[in-house]
Amino acid sequence: MEQNGRSSWGSNIGFLLAAIGSAVGLGNIWGFPHKMGKSGGFTFLIVYLFLAVFVGLIVMVSELAIGRKTKLSPIDAYKQVTKKFKWLGWAATIAPFLIMSFYTVLGGYVMQYMALNLAELSFGITAGGMDSFVAILVNPFGAVVFTILFIIICMVIVQGGVSGGIEKFNKIGMPALFVMLLVIIVRSLTLPYASEGLKFMFVPGYSVAKGYISEAPDIISVLGTAGGQMFFSLSLAMGAILTYGSYLSKEENLVKNSVIIVAADTLIALLAGFAVIPAAISYNLQNGVAPGDMMIGGPKLLFVTLQDVFANMGKIGPLFGVIFYALVLIAAISSAISLMETVGAHWIDKDLAKGEKDTRKKIISIVSLLILVEAVVVAWDGLGSNGIHPAALLGIQGSVPDVLADWLDFMDTWSEYLLMPLGAMCMALMIGWESGPDLVLDEVAHGDPSNAFKAFYKFCVKFIVPIVMAFVLAGSLKGACGGSAVMWYIICGVALVFFWVFAAVGNKKEVAE
Repeated sequence: MEQNGRSSWGSNIGFLLAAIGSAVGLGNIWGFPHKMGKSGGFTFLIVYLFLAVFVGLIVMVSELAIGRKTKLSPIDAYKQVTKKFKWLGWAATIAPFLIMSFYTVLGGYVMQYMALNLAELSFGITAGGMDSFVAILVNPFGAVVFTILFIIICMVIVQGGVSGGIEKFNKIGMPALFVMLLVIIVRSLTLPYASEGLKFMFVPGYSVAKGYISEAPDIISVLGTAGGQMFFSLSLAMGAILTYGSYLSKEENLVKNSVIIVAADTLIALLAGFAVIPAAISYNLQNGVAPGDMMIGGPKLLFVTLQDVFANMGKIGPLFGVIFYALVLIAAISSAISLMETVGAHWIDKDLAKGEKDTRKKIISIVSLLILVEAVVVAWDGLGSNGIHPAALLGIQGSVPDVLADWLDFMDTWSEYLLMPLGAMCMALMIGWESGPDLVLDEVAHGDPSNAFKAFYKFCVKFIVPIVMAFVLAGSLKGACGGSAVMWYIICGVALVFFWVFAAVGNKKEVAE
């Protein structure tokens, strides 16, 4: 469907599935369950849910409202609604572009693991966890080939348009992902020692008592970890939700839709925990892995530990491997297509403003080619295995911070660890103190929100969101760049005060004039 030549969603359920698909990605599958277990189990969950309501929901409503109000891409939307924070639109476009540099490579890895499990299922070819992972990392040509294939799949879907491509894929992909996730959960929870995995996730202090982690994290660490996971998991401040909101009709209830998206993403993250953690703990206990070495997050959890789990299941293992990596692939594609749409939306809108139609395929092809150029660097690097990572190019030896260890972390630091939390913090300050909360609430009013929500929104956007995002920014930069926590809290605290004053000063004078 189109409105004044611009794409729109075919139905609200189509939008919801697409938005949920954007939020549900690789971070849900490997990030949420691992961080939950390492950060106090049930305590982490409570903090996460608190932040999802007081921060995630507020940012989600804000982005949807700005998108629908302007009917523009992030770059042009922020130009229209703010004088002081116009750069936020570029930050919300550059961030997904950088994320795609490594997200497409990880999507290629997932496709390779699907192929490995299919080969084992069909021909009995064994696909061990670490051996296979190392072989993939040191074979840059193969990584590039599968990265190209992943990009082509995403490109074809996005070229199909908002309703005919993105919405159509998610209407099939999201229900399929949910069904496959349930299949994996049933198998995971019936493995030996599966209850240990559930205790790891949900029983406060259990992971410390059993030696799975060395010491209990402090509340500030839990807050930073939960805030970072919530923020990245919901696809906030990367332009995707704002872009999707720009295709919404005025009749849709933004608050209700935001609640559904946040709740669905959190539910799937928990289900991913049921699928991943009991299986990983079960395998490690059966194979005598030392407690402190049991839980490794990130790609190794997905591509080493879980692949060993499937190999340990016997003849039926490869079948579950195919199902699992298929659902991970759907999650990766659903997120990647939202990022690709966000990057291309500005130039599609520019052509429409000039009266040029049907340029979507051309623009998305160009965007895909540019993404491929940066993705080739990440793929060839092989998570630092092939000697072309930033530290090596700079001649730095010995211990190096994560940001220089490989090109994936380098791109991740600039996008997810810097631009996104800084962008969310400044967006809240812009709405709360420069433009005023009515910028969003007037748009939300089409869905007739209650007075209680209006008061709740104003308080959160003015105070809670900026402060929490400053904590998340500090924690993210400490993890990526090293250094003391105090140093990063001071730096981010100063940045918060600066932008707060920048947003607020002079606005009363402008209103009076």
